[in-house]
Amino acid sequence: MALGDSYTIGEAVEVEARWPMRLSAMMRARGIAAAEPTIVATTGWATDDLLRGIDSANPVGPFDVVTLLIGVNNQYRGRSRDEYRDQFRSLLARAVAFAGGRAARVVVLSIPDWGVTPFASGRDRAQIAAEIDAFNAINRDEASRAGASYVDVTAISRRANVEPGLIAADGLHPSGVMYAAWAAEVLPVILRERSEQPVILRERSEQEDLL
Repeated sequence: MALGDSYTIGEAVEVEARWPMRLSAMMRARGIAAAEPTIVATTGWATDDLLRGIDSANPVGPFDVVTLLIGVNNQYRGRSRDEYRDQFRSLLARAVAFAGGRAARVVVLSIPDWGVTPFASGRDRAQIAAEIDAFNAINRDEASRAGASYVDVTAISRRANVEPGLIAADGLHPSGVMYAAWAAEVLPVILRERSEQPVILRERSEQEDLL
């Protein structure tokens, strides 16, 4: 199951290009039985919207893997970090419950940096980056506390500053190419998920091939 916002529902890309769909395809290609993911996500959602969305969708678990990527709209709307931490903690607890109480099978993804996109032209890109980093410090900390795995996709998103092909035609959301890169980062966590140990994937250096 994948929980989130526009980044999870795949705004501006075809259904099969969404990163949860690509991840499932990658798993099947490696002989892992993987159904199409249950997605609870809508463009524009912040943490409180996702909490209500989960209540409305009422998904039935347990799920073998649950992913959580949320917070960009909290940052965009100028909402407080304390509120984000409280609501993110609640969402993470819900995610662990959906995973049958197996925290290691919950994967938290960092918030991408939309400040490098054409949509952010004329805005304070440095401030956006700093705020994204602050929100990501919170979700990373909460993931660690809960024993969930964590994957940093923010570094990949920032490559769009010099790799325009990573951005969709709307000038804001990731392209299928970027989503494929995210899925490739999440896949090692899934392959090791039977260990029940949280996995913190390091950021790659600029010299390494992210795609």
